[in-house]
Amino acid sequence: MKNSREPAAFKFRVLQDIHQAVGRSASVQDALQSALNILQEKYSIRSGAVLLRSEEGDRYQVNASVKLPPEVRSRSYRSGEGLVGRAAESGRSITIPQLSREPAYLNKLQTRSASGGREQSLFIIPVKQDYIVHGVLVVALAYRRDRDYETTEKFLYMAASALLLPVLLHGETEKLRRELDRENRFLKQQLQEEHRFDRIIGSSSEMRAVYTQVEQISHASTPVLIRGESGTGKELIAQAIHYNSSRNGKAFVRVNCAAIPENLIESEFFGYEKGAFTGAVSRRKGRFELADGGTLFLDEVGDLSPMTQVKLLRAVQEQEFERVGGTETLKVDVRIVAATNADLESLIAENRFREDLYYRLNVFSIYLPPLRERKTDILLLADHFSLKYGRIHGRTVKRMSTPAIDMLMRYHWPGNVRELENCMERAVLLCDDHVIHSHHLPPSLQTAESSDTASRVSLKQAVETYEKELIQDALKSSRGNRRQTARLLDSSERIINYKIGKYSIDVDKFRS
Repeated sequence: MKNSREPAAFKFRVLQDIHQAVGRSASVQDALQSALNILQEKYSIRSGAVLLRSEEGDRYQVNASVKLPPEVRSRSYRSGEGLVGRAAESGRSITIPQLSREPAYLNKLQTRSASGGREQSLFIIPVKQDYIVHGVLVVALAYRRDRDYETTEKFLYMAASALLLPVLLHGETEKLRRELDRENRFLKQQLQEEHRFDRIIGSSSEMRAVYTQVEQISHASTPVLIRGESGTGKELIAQAIHYNSSRNGKAFVRVNCAAIPENLIESEFFGYEKGAFTGAVSRRKGRFELADGGTLFLDEVGDLSPMTQVKLLRAVQEQEFERVGGTETLKVDVRIVAATNADLESLIAENRFREDLYYRLNVFSIYLPPLRERKTDILLLADHFSLKYGRIHGRTVKRMSTPAIDMLMRYHWPGNVRELENCMERAVLLCDDHVIHSHHLPPSLQTAESSDTASRVSLKQAVETYEKELIQDALKSSRGNRRQTARLLDSSERIINYKIGKYSIDVDKFRS
């Protein structure tokens, strides 16, 4: 061993080497092991170990070591148990000049036989910050009568202080890992809950048939083709299939085939190798590789070019591909769910879509009906969206007026559910009395040209129509009580009775 009376410059260089090694290390394990290796090489320690506190905080486990028997490396020590536990519990260093004279404390952390029978000195230094012990540094040195044990203990204490940063980093890393694990499990559970097919809004017979199909196909790996107009919720159905399947723990990867340029779509699907083309500075995984074990959703698959269809066919059929610029064939396990609003049969007849790819994708077909064909779902969806955007924008919407309901039900909804959602968000933002009225709805629902619900009228007719709607809405609130209706409209019961007769309003239908 280096003489304990070496000048301070020597010890400073050792500490400096430890600090540099710790700073260069890629992981906590590497940092601690590097520090012990330097102490072994330059300070001639016989054996050593760094023990870190467990997640529960009541045990200390060897994390890095030099010249420790396997049975010692694998065990852990409770706080207060043996020398290590006593030092950890008290937060004070323990120095034993002659280990053989302390037989009661030979807790198998270090034995004379492990060092060839030579007498040893033992130093146990807590690694702590603000009275909190995060770990313990244990070092065994050859026994020397002339050793200045107080100076040696101070030096090892400074070495232990150099280990504080990686030890704290280890604790923070473990804490962050646990938090991320909990958050990951929570988010996965939320996704599964959110995309359960029975959470999809719609109770019409057409949608119940869709739910049955989703339930039947979810647990298989069969390719699915979802068909329907734009805005009907094809991606929502694709997510329901994925999150209700055995693949829900893996990725759901979406590709909008219509939004990717022709010259980039192959690299998007299959990835590329470094140097495959100008700008490819590193290897990149494609969507097929990212979806391995999970589901790949090909949205608007009818917009793919014929050349891309050829390359896609092999990947779908054989589940293998090569990255752009690469020669290695990669195998994947991906479930394909495709969606389109195009008439693929017509595209096949025009030689714009490959027939073999069509049959490969169309193993199980699900048709989503447009909103105009399931009128009974309109109010359910409207209520859902009004609640959703009421929470988002901090608005309270209690109900929709009768004219607004009539307008929603008469409209033909060319944009389907997506258009209805946008319509309800606008209405929630404009709503100022907790009631969505007809004038809160978009102009497209209120014009004869787009909704086919009204004809051109004079000012007198428009005023009468508005007056009739106000009376009907008040009658609905008062459950057909004419006197209460008059008070709601700040009018007299005689005038209200006159207007009811004038507009031929059936009061009985409001009594319930």
